[in-house]
Amino acid sequence: MSRVTIKRPILRVRDTTTRRFDSLAAEEPLEIRLDGTPLTLTMRTPGDDFDLAAGFLVSEGAVGRAADVAAIRYCAGALADGTQTYNVLDVRLAPGVPHPEPRNFYTTSSCGVCGKASLEAVRTVARWTPREDPIRLSRQTITALPDRLRSAQRVFDRTGGLHAAGLFSPAGEAMCVREDVGRHNAVDKLLGWALRGDLLPLRETVLMVSGRASFELVQKAVMAGIPVLAAVSAPSSLAVELAAEEGMTLIGFLRGESMNVYAGEHRLDVTPATGLGSAGGRSPG
Repeated sequence: MSRVTIKRPILRVRDTTTRRFDSLAAEEPLEIRLDGTPLTLTMRTPGDDFDLAAGFLVSEGAVGRAADVAAIRYCAGALADGTQTYNVLDVRLAPGVPHPEPRNFYTTSSCGVCGKASLEAVRTVARWTPREDPIRLSRQTITALPDRLRSAQRVFDRTGGLHAAGLFSPAGEAMCVREDVGRHNAVDKLLGWALRGDLLPLRETVLMVSGRASFELVQKAVMAGIPVLAAVSAPSSLAVELAAEEGMTLIGFLRGESMNVYAGEHRLDVTPATGLGSAGGRSPG
C-alpha cells in the first residue's frame, strides 16, 4: 500500500542554505469503478480509500445505507504487468440498488452544470434535510472546534499540506477526523466512514473543515443530513444560498473567538458580543 507521506530531498534556504529531506503529503490517482465500470477518477492521499469511495457515492445520492453496498475491493493487477497499485477500487452495489447516471455527478468542476441547476439537483437527490434538526451549540463549543480538529491532524504535523474534515458531537467531541490533499476527499472519507458504520443520516452533528466552505462541501453535508457546517475560511455565495435553502447552519471565518454566521443562526447560543451583523462577509475583526 502507498505511503501517506513521501520524503524528498530539498534545498532549504534560511539564513544559511542546507540540504535535507522533507516530508510531503502523498498524492496519487484513485479510479473508482461501479460494478466493474469506471465511474470517476480523483487525486487523493492514499488511505481510507474504501471510505472515500463509499462517501463519494453518498455525496452523489447513490447510496444511503450500509446495506446498499455489497462489497468494496481493490482491483488486482491494476497495471498491464499485473502490479498491484492499490489505486483502482471496485464498488459492488447490492441487488436492486440502481446505478447513478454519470451526468448526475454535478459536484465535479468539469460537469458544466450551472449553479441553479446544481441547487435543483441537490433538492431532487437528497434523501434527508437538516431543516428540522434540533441541535443547539454554545459559543464555547463552536470556538473550540478548530483547535480540536487541528490537534487530530496527525499527517499535517509532518507535511503541512493536507486538508482536514472532522465530525463532532453537540458537546464538541470528535467522532471521526479524516485528512486528504483534497478537502472534498476528506469530507467524502468522513461520509464513507459514517455509511459503512450505518450512521446516516448524521443528525445532531457538526462538520468542521480546515479550508473554505464551498458549494460542494455544503452539498455533501446536505446529502448526509448534517445540520451544521463550520469552516475556518470564507464560504462561496452559492454555498450560502444552498445552506439557507436546506435549513443548514453555516459558519465561516471561525477563528479564535470570532465567526461569521451565514445561515441557521437559530441553532447557536451566542452573545451579542460576537458582532455577527457587522462583518460584511470578511474575516471578523
